[in-house]
Parts: sequence; C-alpha cells; structure tokens
Amino acid sequence: MSHITIIVPSYNPDDKLEAVVAGLVQGGFEDILVVNDGSKEETISHFEEVKKYKEVTLITHEVNKGKGRAMKTAFSYVLENCPDSIGVITVDGDNQHTVKDIRYMAERMMEDPDSVYIGCRSFKDKKIPWRSRFGNNTTSNIFTYVLRIPITDTQTGLRGTPKKYLPYLLETKGERYEFETEMFFTLKEKNIPYKETTIETVYIEENETSHFHPIRDSWKIYKLILAYGFKKLFTFLKFMLSSFLSFLTDWGIYSLLLLLLNGKIDDKLALAIAVVSGKLISSILNFILNKKLVFKSGEGFFGFLCRYYTLWLCQTGCSYGLIYGLGILFGSESIIVRMILKPIVDIVLFVLSYKIQKNWVFKTNLKKSDDLSQNQ
Repeated sequence: MSHITIIVPSYNPDDKLEAVVAGLVQGGFEDILVVNDGSKEETISHFEEVKKYKEVTLITHEVNKGKGRAMKTAFSYVLENCPDSIGVITVDGDNQHTVKDIRYMAERMMEDPDSVYIGCRSFKDKKIPWRSRFGNNTTSNIFTYVLRIPITDTQTGLRGTPKKYLPYLLETKGERYEFETEMFFTLKEKNIPYKETTIETVYIEENETSHFHPIRDSWKIYKLILAYGFKKLFTFLKFMLSSFLSFLTDWGIYSLLLLLLNGKIDDKLALAIAVVSGKLISSILNFILNKKLVFKSGEGFFGFLCRYYTLWLCQTGCSYGLIYGLGILFGSESIIVRMILKPIVDIVLFVLSYKIQKNWVFKTNLKKSDDLSQNQ
C-alpha cells in the first residue's frame, strides 16, 4: 500500500491512537500522516509513541485549528512531499475504522483512481448511539431528497480521495467538522465522481471520545445546508433573470419579423424565420449569461457550446411546432394570436430548459456509482 497515504487527524487522543497506527502498519500501509491538532500537553505521549514507527510522519499544529484545517494541512503536505502517492485516505484516530475496511478502500482506489470513495456505515442497528443514528439519518435524508446529493453516510470520517482532487479540497471552505460537509458540495460543483463502500459500524464506549459537539457542530453543518439551499435558489433566480432578458430579445425580434414579413412571403416560412431568428440571436446572450453568471462553468467551452445548441435546436423546433399547432387548434393563424402564444409556449419550455441546462449542458450533477460496493 505504498502508493496510498493515510491521514489521521487527532486532537487530545488516548491510547486508541496508538492502536489505530499499529493496525495500519500491520496492515501494510507505509505512508501514514498523523496530525496533532494542538492537543493538550498531557496527551503528547501518544504522539511520541506513534512517531516511533518509521512509516509515520507527525505534523503538529501549535494550537487547535479544527479537523478540517488538520486535513488540509495534511493534503498540502502530500501535494508537496509525496510524488508517488496516488491518493489519500482519511481515518479517524478513535479506532472506529477497521483495517480491513481501510485496505479494501485502498484497493478500490488503486483500481479506479478517478473516483472519491466514501466509507458508509449502516444506521439500522439499535446498538448505535441514538444521537449518531438520528443525526446521520436526518442529514442523509436532507442531502438526498432536498439537496439532490445522494449520500448514505454524511458524517463518516473514512474517505478516499485521489491526489488530483486535493487542490479542490484545499479551496473548500470550513476549518472544523463542517469541512466534511462542505466536501460534498465541492464534489457536486466540480463534477467529481464518487462511490460508496459499505464499512463496519463500530462505536466504542458509546462514542464518548468523539470531539463532535452536538449543538455547536450540528449548527455549523446545518447552516451550510441552509446556505447551499439558498445558493441553489439564487442560481434559479439568476436563471430566471437571464431567461427573461433573453426572452425579451427573442420575443422582440420574433414579433418584429412577423410584422415585417406578413403577406410578403409564405405564412409558414415567415413563422419559421421569425422563430429561428429570435431564438438564434437571443441564444447568444443566454449562453453567455448562463455560462458566466448563472452556472459559472469553467473549462470546456466547446463542449458547453455543442450541448447548448443541441438543446437550442430541440427547443426551437418545439417552439415552432407548438405555436403553429396551437394556432391551428384555436382556429386562428393571425399575427396577434401567434404573438400571444409565444410567451405561453416559452414558459413551459423554460422549466424544462433549466433542468436540462443545470444537469447536462453545464454539468453540475454529482456522479455516483449505481451500486453500493459491498466489503464483506
């Protein structure tokens, strides 16, 4: 396992830290980073013990900075000092992750170095502390059904991340436990694929050694979820404004051409010219606004453009067909009727367009493996 770096952030540990490191060494891991996150003086002996292993590198924060910052410090170290590492696995220092599960995740990472791996526990067992079972199930449901991020275990500390994604995590907000929540938002925004692996659920002494503060840290996590929800709403409002400005451009050109071409050329041809011209000119404005201001998509201009105009062709065809068909249905093909039908048709297409642009054209969907890998 020389190509996988294990990261163990630790704050005020007990002898469980020594058991974790000993198990990792016995499990064949040769590159282990232990981060002392400003622990109290009386706990330093545990770091001194694990430092004796040649496989261990100890990094120390002089003051407590939080789990998120400890992980980021380790990520920076890997990027600067571990050229052969293909990725990292973060492991909690309280002996809640088995070596078997960690090895399995490492093996999966070496097979597929393009995906982030999330070690997911099962919370159906009644032996699991109530606060952990309730908190994880609630947060998981919010992520899955409200935020559309399908995560089985949102608070797991066992995560495998390919080295090439570490720069994105260094830019991720959060210094303490909320960083692990922000990480999922980063995966979605950067379109980073992830896979889940089933791991053993281990709670020692009712999880009494956990430094997770139920009220303070839960508030930080749910505050992030609320902020993300408002961000999604703000994105939709920006899309509405972008679409409205584009519609005004489209409708203005469409209406002007209908008036100018009325009686001068074939009626169907006039409608086609008006529909296509309005949508073509307004699409340029719409593409620029959506790419730069609404979805803020980065690289891949040509790919975005191809997908956008594939959608545009379909949308333009639907617009023409619906306006023409509804005009016949209502028994009138007058200019006034067609000018009225235009915004009605485009409102229907607007809703569909938002979903398609968000989830395909500008690629904001999170990629998840269809199958939950079983580690038996």
